[in-house]
Amino acid sequence: MDIATLIGLLTGSSIVILAITAGSSLWDFINLPGLGIVIGGTMGATFIKFRISSVLKSIGLAFRTTFLERTEDPLALIQQVRELASVVRKDGILGLESFEVENAFLKKSINLCVDGHPAEFVEEVLTQEVEQSIERYDVAEKVFRGIAETAPGLGMLGTLIGLVQMLNNMEDPSTIGPAMAVALLTTFYGAFIAQMMAIPLADKLENKAMDEHRNMSLIITSIQSILKGQNPRVLSEVLTAYVHPSQRDLVTKQD
Repeated sequence: MDIATLIGLLTGSSIVILAITAGSSLWDFINLPGLGIVIGGTMGATFIKFRISSVLKSIGLAFRTTFLERTEDPLALIQQVRELASVVRKDGILGLESFEVENAFLKKSINLCVDGHPAEFVEEVLTQEVEQSIERYDVAEKVFRGIAETAPGLGMLGTLIGLVQMLNNMEDPSTIGPAMAVALLTTFYGAFIAQMMAIPLADKLENKAMDEHRNMSLIITSIQSILKGQNPRVLSEVLTAYVHPSQRDLVTKQD
């Protein structure tokens, strides 16, 4: 789990709840018609913009990215591929058959090499895998940015509905309160969904896509170098481009 996501979610929600309860009851901010307008309307608009399958896959991807999956440290990957290079130089490419790794993309790369495919074919397959992975993140990011754009608009729509209801029933004072609640709370719901949920998730997916692209590119570069029989020390120098400048000394120290 990404601890920063959990801290941000708890901190942001807690501040909003504390601000609400400081001057009123939390129940005063729960309005089912308003929630129905914003959530139902936003999902309806999202299904119009995107295919249902894309929306459902995007929600699943966002959940995994936010709460389950962990982005692998490039330094750890570099250490693994250096070990791979050492095995290949010692035992040949078939020596990788018994080499165990957790990274699914790196495991696929090893299997392609062990199967004896040409270097050009291996590179092509891995490059296509990268493109498909980035495309999945790109679609998911667009879905949540679409939600972020739609939710505030639906909040304003709910506000207009509440105001119209209030103006049409001015002779009955008992209806003014509920109508005003819908009018004001739908704007609140729309802003909360956009700013506390949709936009952060879209940014998280964008950052995850960049991290995945960096790690996958690191692995492809490593596999190309290994198939060429490059020295592990030279490989380390090549791979320093994939880590932050402040961490590059750690890569060379591994030698």
